[in-house]
This record gives sequence, C-alpha cells and structure tokens, in this order.
Amino acid sequence: MLNRKRNDNHVSSSHETSLIARGTTVRGDLRFNGALHLDGQIEGTVIGEGENAVFTLSEHGRVTGEIHVPQAVINGHVTGDVHVSVRLELAPQARIDGDLRYHTLEMAAGAQVNGRISRQAAEEALELPSPDHAIDEAVPA
Repeated sequence: MLNRKRNDNHVSSSHETSLIARGTTVRGDLRFNGALHLDGQIEGTVIGEGENAVFTLSEHGRVTGEIHVPQAVINGHVTGDVHVSVRLELAPQARIDGDLRYHTLEMAAGAQVNGRISRQAAEEALELPSPDHAIDEAVPA
C-alpha cells in the first residue's frame, strides 16, 4: 500500500510515518504505530500504540477528541484531553482546550493550555519484601 514494503512477521517500526494531509478529515478513532503526522483534522480519539509511537500535529492540524500517545509534538489545535506518557513538545502555535497529562514537557512561548496541567510520575516497580523477611523482622507484641 502506497509503495510500502510489507512483512507480515514484522511489527511496524518507528521509521514508518503516516501522513494525513490538509483538507482531509478523519471521523472516528485512529490507532497508529510508528509516526503519524497530521496536517488535516481528526474527529475522534488518537491512540499511539507502542512505546516509540510519535504523533506530530502541524500548525494546520486539528484534533477534536482525546490524544493518548507516548510522544508528541503539537503545534496545532486540540479540543480534548491530551495524555503523553513519555515526552511532549508544545510549539509556539499549540493550543489545547482540555486537560493535559504529561511526563516530560517542553513548552515554547506562545503555546496555550486552557485546562488543567498535571505531570504523571514514571511508573516504578514496587518491591515488596518476601514473606520470610516480613515474619523475621516482625516485632513481638
């Protein structure tokens, strides 16, 4: 499809980029692997699958709905909540009308967020003591 080599035994890599051009509107949820560059519009939820998924929203692009991706560069308009688990860059023309959750944020002068902004901490593995240590270290009553 579109002169792309396909190997059914290979999962999409971050080197593959999908483009939604200006003048194109997608209605419904969109899931992607690799990279997605949006110059058009999406009316629905955008979901990046895989830890290397990158969503780029140009100054011409618009999303009406939620965004759930590991990495994003936003320079267009988003109406909805944005959840970025690894790294988010807000360029000067970025406008988010909704809540923003991120892990690492870079925000240029001129970017706007009209909603709550909260940092989500990295998920750390909990290490519980083994049952043997818990019994040995117990203090008698």
